[in-house]
Amino acid sequence: MEQSETRWSKFFGFATPYTNQRDAIEAAIEVGRERGYLAMEGPCGTGKTMAALTAGATLVRDGEYDNVVVVTPVKQQRAQFVEDLRTMNAGLDDPLDGAALVGKRDLCPYGREDVFPDDVGVHDRCEDLRENTAHLVESEGSSDDAPTATVEIGGETDEVWWDPQRASDLVKHARPGGTGQRQITTETLDTADVESPYPRGQQSAPDSMAESDDGPLYCPFEADWYARNKGSPVDFDLGEEHVVTAEEYLPGAVERGTCPHRVMSVLLESADVIVGNYNHLFDPASRPMLESVLGDDTFLIVDEAHRLEERVRDLLSNRVGRSTLKRARNDCVQLLQRARQSTDHREQVKDELASHDVPLGAIEQARDFYDDLLGWLDGRIERYLDDEFGREWRTGSPGETLPDHDLEVPLRNPEAVERDELTAWAESAGYTGDHWRSLSAVGLAVEQVIEELGMARTPVCTAVGALMGQWWECDHATYLRELELEYAPKDKHSASEPWQTQYTAGLVLFECMPGDTLEEIFDGLGGGILMSATLEPLDVFAEVSGLEALREANRPVVERTYTLPFPESNRASCLVDTTAFTARNRGDPDENGTPETWNRTRGEYAQVLRILARSPGNVLLAMPNYREAMWAGSYLADVVEKPVLVDESSSNEETEALKQRFFQGKQKVLVTSTRGTLTEGVDYDGDKLHCCGVVGVPLVNIGSPRVTAVQRAYADAFGSDNAFEYALTVPAVRRARQTLGRVIRGADEVGVRALVGQRYVSDARHSVNPYLSAGEQEEFVRLTPEFLDGQIQRFWDTNGRPD
Repeated sequence: MEQSETRWSKFFGFATPYTNQRDAIEAAIEVGRERGYLAMEGPCGTGKTMAALTAGATLVRDGEYDNVVVVTPVKQQRAQFVEDLRTMNAGLDDPLDGAALVGKRDLCPYGREDVFPDDVGVHDRCEDLRENTAHLVESEGSSDDAPTATVEIGGETDEVWWDPQRASDLVKHARPGGTGQRQITTETLDTADVESPYPRGQQSAPDSMAESDDGPLYCPFEADWYARNKGSPVDFDLGEEHVVTAEEYLPGAVERGTCPHRVMSVLLESADVIVGNYNHLFDPASRPMLESVLGDDTFLIVDEAHRLEERVRDLLSNRVGRSTLKRARNDCVQLLQRARQSTDHREQVKDELASHDVPLGAIEQARDFYDDLLGWLDGRIERYLDDEFGREWRTGSPGETLPDHDLEVPLRNPEAVERDELTAWAESAGYTGDHWRSLSAVGLAVEQVIEELGMARTPVCTAVGALMGQWWECDHATYLRELELEYAPKDKHSASEPWQTQYTAGLVLFECMPGDTLEEIFDGLGGGILMSATLEPLDVFAEVSGLEALREANRPVVERTYTLPFPESNRASCLVDTTAFTARNRGDPDENGTPETWNRTRGEYAQVLRILARSPGNVLLAMPNYREAMWAGSYLADVVEKPVLVDESSSNEETEALKQRFFQGKQKVLVTSTRGTLTEGVDYDGDKLHCCGVVGVPLVNIGSPRVTAVQRAYADAFGSDNAFEYALTVPAVRRARQTLGRVIRGADEVGVRALVGQRYVSDARHSVNPYLSAGEQEEFVRLTPEFLDGQIQRFWDTNGRPD
């Protein structure tokens, strides 16, 4: 052990590791050397972040890996990795270079300052400017096969397709006092508390580089990157302890006139440790930025891995809105209208399309398809609304007859593997698989010809065509195809159909089985750690995350579970044995509006909630959903002396304001949904929380077509006996455990934790007790409601009541 620890102790950022932390580091290094994965459950206080970084740093410095990539969905956790990496580097003579990633929207100087038109997204506008800039800096006479400019990159001479001098000329043209004649304003573009060297307005190319009198808009920040031969004026020395974040490279790049997003991409190419979010690794649209640094020599750290399945499922699912389908159709229409203007225009369009191997007839067929698809979509929506809510919505006010929430319309039976309605309609209408598969290439040709002809339009038909191709190709066992109506009320004058005053429609290709993609991603990397405070049962996690498939393919997979390291005497842990809090047992909260009309189950839970709410200090009560939270909050406001705050599904700003109200001032009760945003990823450290009760098992809506489809897919993959458990029960219990984890965040903190409901008891019908960790099963004390108050009071008598 001593020899082994000596290898990594110099990278460990603190004086002495915890016992569990030491074991975790050793396990991660060992499995990393064997090119495998460690699945680790470690509660708050385990020191997971430093343990993972220590193992990764050791493997990199020993030459086993080239880099460490960290992904976590929680902003606070990304900051923690940065802080711990800086702590580690402070003790090293040769620190590890670290870079923290953010999204393009957070880095674009023009987008940050709202310079772009309101009707253009930052991402799309940036891509347009990048393409224009690349065209302008291209070496004269160059082609993909014949670069003509010679530059020095990294101390070596190389031939490239861009001309640094042309790029430099664009930069000079954009600066105040440059050669540009089209500069309308000299107001400087400032962002991130620094001043850029360019005007605030968008820049047009100089006459000498423009192919017409009206030169294209370009990005001088992008041009500067080419002028530096795709280099960065910012290095790791700019960051504290060699770790750079957007707080350093954003202002550093802006004041030097270089694109911050390009600077970030340069830094990650040479970083030892890269910290990003799930999108950077698991989102097909975002992954290309990381692609060049990922491979067999990458050691991966996945934090908050209990969220992996749900978050990656969302990232892999696709949606295309009705308005976007309409835009794709209009892309085709506009090009066809150009062709009809005259014989010369027709030949011009045909010639341009011929260079992309796409005939004009293919554009006409794509237009007809999108037109027919829109007609089918509108008809299907109307039939659904008629069937579910009657025809009154057509003649009266839709807002009075249609529900004020999202609607999910499956296009196949979620319990069966069968062709969806849209695909069946398309086949009957003569749109074959070859047509669906061609839409992406046709869309690309349309977009490029529109650009080449200088037509004023921002096309979408390439992306829409790609999704249509997926719709046809993806199987029906692991993908559910749906029609989605998002509740988005609007003025009737802006709606062409009555239902559009209530909803925004779209087609959804929902991914039921993210494990297959996860397996592929993990298999393409060298090894790593997947960790969370709540991963148990680890055998289930291994199945759904793709790790078990790796193990069957002879990749090592090791599992570790650690217990809460803080003194057990600091916490009271209760299993409150009450009637199961199911919808059938508790009844409708609106129909049980007063204590006199509550049924027995609701009255039983009212007693428990009252006892927990009166526990000294701040109290968090988590109900199965927001509707039940509203009921609990309304009741408690009349029976406890503390202020009662009720969370509801709302904006991030409103939720943050509610959280701050809870933290500040005198003791309060906060009631929320266990599936809400206040039950995990929020640090209730210190005196912010003293008691937490989780009521019921927070299952998602089991009647949802998506949930049904997931169960069906899991039954095929893991067996029908395991489908409900893997898809619903285990994730729900993890949410409950995450909520309880908000109470004790440090060795000196004390508090009460309560799981309320019969299903948490070990010998109950449909018990979920086996899905708690072994330490929790041993520690939580079973009691009935009448003994709960005494247990809480004795605990606080022993530990001292909070002020």
